Amino acid sequence: MSRPVPVPTELSEPFWNAARRGDLVIPYCPSCDLRFFVPEPACPRCMAPDWHYAASAGRGTVYSVTVVHRAPGPGFDTPFALAVIDLDDGGTLLSHVDAGDPEAVAIGMRVRVDFRLFTDEITLPYFVPER
Repeated sequence: MSRPVPVPTELSEPFWNAARRGDLVIPYCPSCDLRFFVPEPACPRCMAPDWHYAASAGRGTVYSVTVVHRAPGPGFDTPFALAVIDLDDGGTLLSHVDAGDPEAVAIGMRVRVDFRLFTDEITLPYFVPER
């Protein structure tokens, strides 16, 4: 059985389209200057509905990490490092970090986004150590 494929929604479709182009974008609220993830109908800080996607350089720091040894579902290869990434340009993402050895991923590690084709329609953002 294969890993579940993300299903873009009206809110997330611009994120997936950008990822397919090799660009990282995250929701940005101009009303309160917040970058956030996951996309929501309104800004989680000020509830403004007029946020938009903004480009991210895709570089950041591992804020928190866990090594997953038990697959969350069919199709996941274990072990893998799952981390909260503090992006340099604001916002945080939960993502896989591929450092070769999942145990090598550490809090404070500098990382950059690395896009990987998952299906013909979906490209996943992973993070790798910044070199």
